[in-house]
Amino acid sequence: MSSGEEKVGFLSNYLVDTDVLIWYLKGDKKAKNILHSVEFSISTVTYIELLQGMRNKRELTLFKKFIKNWEIDILQINEAISMKAAFYVEEFTLSHSMALADALIAATASHYGLIVLTGNEKHYKFLDIEIETFRPH
Repeated sequence: MSSGEEKVGFLSNYLVDTDVLIWYLKGDKKAKNILHSVEFSISTVTYIELLQGMRNKRELTLFKKFIKNWEIDILQINEAISMKAAFYVEEFTLSHSMALADALIAATASHYGLIVLTGNEKHYKFLDIEIETFRPH
């Protein structure tokens, strides 16, 4: 895992949302194709959400091996990201049901100038970030 800031020059253009990685881990061909065709990073929030979804030690071991083998940058939350996420929650919780995890992922993308690859564009479309919509097969 990297802290993100040290490797900013090496980041891809994409921050992959949790749902896309879930589709990949479930064997979706379209998710596999897209993730094998681009370099990408994930937020530490996505990493933690995926850890929470593991059903047993075998899944956990395979997931950690996947992260390590692909050398995926896991971008950590810093003060600037926290402040941006707080702004998103304050501004959009009442009007758009802005969730904490989505606010942190969006703030990470905003901070690093990354495109969020997501199947849940409704979670992000009202924000000042670029999104690319993923639809599984």
